[in-house]
Amino acid sequence: MVQERLNDTTAANGSSHRPARGSSTRAVHGGTPRRKAFSALTTPIVQTATYTFRDTQDLMEYMERKTWGDGDDREEYGRYGNPTVAAVERKLAALDGGEDAVLYASGMNAVTSLLLSVLSAGGHIVMTDDCYRRTRQFCLTFLQRFGIETSVVPMGDYAALEAAIIPKKTRFIISESPTNPYLRVANLERIAALGKKYRALTVIDSTFATPVNQRPLEWGIDFVVHSATKYLSGHNDLLAGVVVGRADRIKALRDARGVLGGVVDPQNAYLLERGVKTLAVRVKQQNQSALAVARFLEAHPRIERVWYPGLPSHPDHDTAAAQMSGFGGVVSFEVAGDLQATARFIDHLRIPYIAPSLGGVESLIEQPALMSYYEKTSEERLALGIKDNLVRFAIGIEDTEDILNDLDQALAAV
Repeated sequence: MVQERLNDTTAANGSSHRPARGSSTRAVHGGTPRRKAFSALTTPIVQTATYTFRDTQDLMEYMERKTWGDGDDREEYGRYGNPTVAAVERKLAALDGGEDAVLYASGMNAVTSLLLSVLSAGGHIVMTDDCYRRTRQFCLTFLQRFGIETSVVPMGDYAALEAAIIPKKTRFIISESPTNPYLRVANLERIAALGKKYRALTVIDSTFATPVNQRPLEWGIDFVVHSATKYLSGHNDLLAGVVVGRADRIKALRDARGVLGGVVDPQNAYLLERGVKTLAVRVKQQNQSALAVARFLEAHPRIERVWYPGLPSHPDHDTAAAQMSGFGGVVSFEVAGDLQATARFIDHLRIPYIAPSLGGVESLIEQPALMSYYEKTSEERLALGIKDNLVRFAIGIEDTEDILNDLDQALAAV
């Protein structure tokens, strides 16, 4: 009975138990029934695209249950659902404190599907400027073709954010928190209040934070989005995205997914659930190492500036301290030197791989000027806020002391 109380699903006898509070316990047991098919401990992979019916009566009974919203876990076709995928959705909802979650084929697919499922021609979006460039690109270019306008406001300027809202027309207020690459932290309570005041839906991309460090729904946000490719998976071996929120809203998104088609393969869903079980353990190690790295770099004479919300020097440190339980595993910083000097520093590192992602067990590092904005000139990059000497370091689970020693030797070599 003690073990059964760790589960935040309803027990077989119909009684419910209080949700487990610890992030590690939620990551392992959240949303997961005690008894699974074939008495398996792990969630079985249901590798099928098509589901069968015993006879016509079985089909009709299924359709009736589906029509009245009282269906079971079975499906009729793989684009509409899969038991393995559904099991992962329940776990991710439990982690973020949401009523339900819907899984997509990638993080960008989660963002685009959410917006396409809700918006209509003539709609309007307000979003903060320091956020994932592909989300910005989708809103400013693709959605504009359908008569949907987007206003971009400076991160942290809540007066500008409110001024940009068009009453009865603005459908979404969107922000990333922490942001990419400067790790700005949005005041979730203020954004949620503006959404309620103007009846606009609020969306926070919480990929960098994870549910271990931040749970935006608890601050009144309507939707939380994650690129599950990153920390939730944790092993750089799959693509997936998720939206978490209120049950009725998620049901509408799941129905729309059946039309838009951004489904997840059950193999990927299985790998994602396996990664999620160690999420809290990994994130706590990454939090610890990142804070140590940020402090080390801020004191180093060859570093001009460090961007990390765990440092008092960060513009959003107070906000982060108030609403986050950890400051994350990404540290951005500016090397004292030009494009070439910064590249030499990166090339002298021995632990991190040069790669464009984050959140996995391996440390990854990149120079955004070359990785994400290679085609632009230095002046064009600077206009977007990307300096040539900027580095984004996504810290893995290697020993903290080894990471610090590696940074020290690489900076000494420049």
